[in-house]
Amino acid sequence: MEKVVIIGTGCAGLTAAIYAARGGLQPLVLEGRQPGGQLSTTTLVENFPGFPEGVDGPDLIMRMKAQAEGFGARFQWAELTNFEPQDGFLSLQFDNAEQVETRTLIVASGAAARWLGLANEKKLIGHGLTSCATCDGAFYRNVPVCVVGGGDSAAEEALFLTRFASKVYLVHRRDTLRASKIMTARVLEHPKIEPVWHTKVEEYLPTAEGEMRAVRLKNLQSGAESELEVACVFVAIGHEPNTRPFVGKLALDPEGYLLKTRGTATAVPGVFAAGDVSDKVYRQAIWAAGDGCAAALDAERYLTEHAEEPASVPLSPTEQVLAAEGELVVGNA
Repeated sequence: MEKVVIIGTGCAGLTAAIYAARGGLQPLVLEGRQPGGQLSTTTLVENFPGFPEGVDGPDLIMRMKAQAEGFGARFQWAELTNFEPQDGFLSLQFDNAEQVETRTLIVASGAAARWLGLANEKKLIGHGLTSCATCDGAFYRNVPVCVVGGGDSAAEEALFLTRFASKVYLVHRRDTLRASKIMTARVLEHPKIEPVWHTKVEEYLPTAEGEMRAVRLKNLQSGAESELEVACVFVAIGHEPNTRPFVGKLALDPEGYLLKTRGTATAVPGVFAAGDVSDKVYRQAIWAAGDGCAAALDAERYLTEHAEEPASVPLSPTEQVLAAEGELVVGNA
């Protein structure tokens, strides 16, 4: 029986692993299909405390993993495929059909950005293609950029980028934004933002060195194609939380994010959530790290408080939603 199993090796999962391992819990960490999470595709991180010159995303992840391993965390190349709350423990199944039982589970599986699905997309991520203006906007000072999307996220990204870019093109398939009225007004009134209506990105056009040079656009009304020179494309069409194994088992909000009751606890005793899998607001590495720390401390406290006490009967997803909204008292949450 494991004491702690951690799902995910982004900033949230690795920080949870560091704290849990340092606390003597010898956590088992599942690396999943994308070890390192979204930071593994980031070339330079300038806003993580302690690195005044910045740090490569993969390098930061490897340092955090080495730190966790130094304290006794164990890593396994596997993905969670099934999860079942039991009486007093949690039953997990990995993709290799291995069954593992654990007292606590920290879900830090993150959320994946939605991309456009174009041919050379993966190669350009981190080379003029990104899904985070807060993370990468400062690299594109006094150059033109474009944002793809029409919701509040796209509007926020575009407005943030006006601090740095010389011009922000907002490419949207319709002629009106889906963003809130106040965000739409701010976007349309900003002198640096130029909407490109009824248009989609057909192709990324990189330089010979593999950096973004321009995009090929297609007008959805006329069919006309054009080339738009930009130094970076910010894709803002949403994220998908990695919660598939928990559908029907843990309470999710309408967008699929894990719901929490108090701190990092979910309504299922012994299950905690950290990072982007339960956060659709901040989406920052340092925030995820702090949330991972909190989840590890909450799991350690849970193990101490429930050393001899079995978990209560698992709640249904509907009961979990009520608990998350404060309308249902959960004794062991």
